[in-house]
Amino acid sequence: MKRRKDDDRIVYQSLVMITQFGLHMIVPICMMSALGVWLDRKLGTSWITILFFVIGAVAGGQNVYRTARRMCGGDDSDREQGVSDEDNRSGEADE
Repeated sequence: MKRRKDDDRIVYQSLVMITQFGLHMIVPICMMSALGVWLDRKLGTSWITILFFVIGAVAGGQNVYRTARRMCGGDDSDREQGVSDEDNRSGEADE
């Protein structure tokens, strides 16, 4: 019975992950496309929507990449900011 609960939990976690990836991808695309359509109508152009769609797709791809990296345990946010593990340890020892 316990194995069944573990299998169900894995399935639900996978569905949540897929849903998150979809939302992280679709929201920036939709928002940027809507902004591009609005600007095209306001300015009388026809190319801004395409440009903003591409920008939204790139932003969505970055969101998905960051989320996947965080889920897989590869979160190096301290290293990206230039803070090393030694700096963290010395800061903890001072407190």
